[in-house]
Amino acid sequence: MLATMPEIQELHDVRSHSPRTVVAQLRQVSKTFGEVQALRNLDFSVRAGELLALLGPNGAGKTTAVKLFLGLMRPTAGTVNVFGGNPIHAEVRTRIGAMLQVAKVPETLKVREHIDLFSSYYPRPLPQAETLAIAGLQEIKDRPFGELSGGQKQRVLFALALCGDPDLLFLDEPTVGLDVEARRLLWEQIRKLVERGKTILLTTHYLEEADALADRVAVINRGEVIAEGTPSEIKAKTCGRRIRCMSSLDIDTVRAFPGVAEVRRDRDSYEIRVADAEPVLRELLLRDSTVRGIEVVGAGLEEAFLALTQNGNGSSEPQISGRQ
Repeated sequence: MLATMPEIQELHDVRSHSPRTVVAQLRQVSKTFGEVQALRNLDFSVRAGELLALLGPNGAGKTTAVKLFLGLMRPTAGTVNVFGGNPIHAEVRTRIGAMLQVAKVPETLKVREHIDLFSSYYPRPLPQAETLAIAGLQEIKDRPFGELSGGQKQRVLFALALCGDPDLLFLDEPTVGLDVEARRLLWEQIRKLVERGKTILLTTHYLEEADALADRVAVINRGEVIAEGTPSEIKAKTCGRRIRCMSSLDIDTVRAFPGVAEVRRDRDSYEIRVADAEPVLRELLLRDSTVRGIEVVGAGLEEAFLALTQNGNGSSEPQISGRQ
């Protein structure tokens, strides 16, 4: 069911230690498609003014959760509320913007015509010039959508999501098809939206993107949230260091060292994942006086994601993706 007017909740923000209002929430939500259960009694909240990255392997339930928030589908059980009301109501919809990978827009309309059309759905849209500037579309505003490259189309979809100046923005893989420079420029614009007080729910298969942008990360697997916290907290849930070195020891010997979680060979080097690097380094130097090329770095969000989803689904090769 869809909630009508639940009580306003205040949660403690993990970064600034100030209370933040919950603006969107799934309560004990389940969603089934025939015999497939996409979501299982999911409790999930989005807080005002944060950028929340929702991560998970293929089929985890991310797109289903986003569509429930947008009112594009109804839950099998549980409640959905956005801004204290039903997401299908007009007063709620006009406070939301969404960029979805499944978006279909007319090919023959020009970029500026698309923005004019979408802006008309909102009571206080951004000026067209501002929307074009944020999305970097000034030079192609008079081109038909069908003549644009994949990356340019992504930027148009981003513009359509933000042109209404929404309070809550859903971005589903916003940087797919963008080159490195365009991706970094879009990151900058997303950060500016958060600085203006916008709330953003981001799905992405670029783990670097989530690490760089998110105030908070939620990892979903098989329809359940299996980890939630700041990027640093998520990374701390798994072995937190990675040693890279060249050694004459065989891989089974290294794997047997106390404190070693995982070892893999990368060309002529070992990559060793550990909780505490110093004891393992001492053991390496004791066992192999010829060890060289030693590098120690903190484990990234990708390592944490892989470890969490492997533990959550038993798969040895989980896929990193933002699509269902």
